Amino acid sequence: IATISQKTTCMESGMALPPQVCAQLCRRPCYCPWVPPRCPRGSPLVLDGCGCCKICARRLGEPCDFLHVCDQSQGLVCDYSAAPAGTGATCNFEDSEEGCEVNGRVYRDGEVFQPSCKLQCRCLDGGFTCVPLCQEDVRLPTPDCPYPRRVEVPGKCCPEWICEARDQHILRDAAAVSPLLPYPCQEWGTEWSACSATCGVGFSTRVSNQNRYCRLETQRRLCMARPCPALPAAFPAVS
Repeated sequence: IATISQKTTCMESGMALPPQVCAQLCRRPCYCPWVPPRCPRGSPLVLDGCGCCKICARRLGEPCDFLHVCDQSQGLVCDYSAAPAGTGATCNFEDSEEGCEVNGRVYRDGEVFQPSCKLQCRCLDGGFTCVPLCQEDVRLPTPDCPYPRRVEVPGKCCPEWICEARDQHILRDAAAVSPLLPYPCQEWGTEWSACSATCGVGFSTRVSNQNRYCRLETQRRLCMARPCPALPAAFPAVS
């Protein structure tokens, strides 16, 4: 009976193992620890490949084998295709599942990820949409801070505003360049926002004073994240 149980477990796991190898891996009766292991966050308790003891399911990119199974609730399988000869496999998504690839890494459909500390993206239908994590606030000149400037701070992801003092000779040179204005104009502008459309033509905005009057205004420009997929012609067009 134990031999039949071992063969059935090997067949259900989808591994083409010889009966003698399967019998060595799946011994009966089971001898498991009294206390189940404490799994890291996001890794559930599952039965091992023999259906014997509870173990922590392997997550995306972690090594796996016949006994140490991947988290099937996340659509992961033990992928041997990318493993060189003599090395183990890793947990990966099934090829049939639609996902998106960003910077050489594949994310599954619906997964939220951060390609950088300034962006948070979501994989959706083979593409991805992103929102900025840094505030695009605008700081206007004030008497105590007449020349605000946004700079990158070491050790911090998002840029911060600083008040910069200008030398008098720089101000005189700037006034000579802009004779139409009674005061020197320091060019300033925010970064362009994310595209308003996830596919097709949209627009992005920014606030800038790069105009002849040196006034803060909202500027727009056209953008396109990716082309929209063609819709199937299920019904005839109706005028």
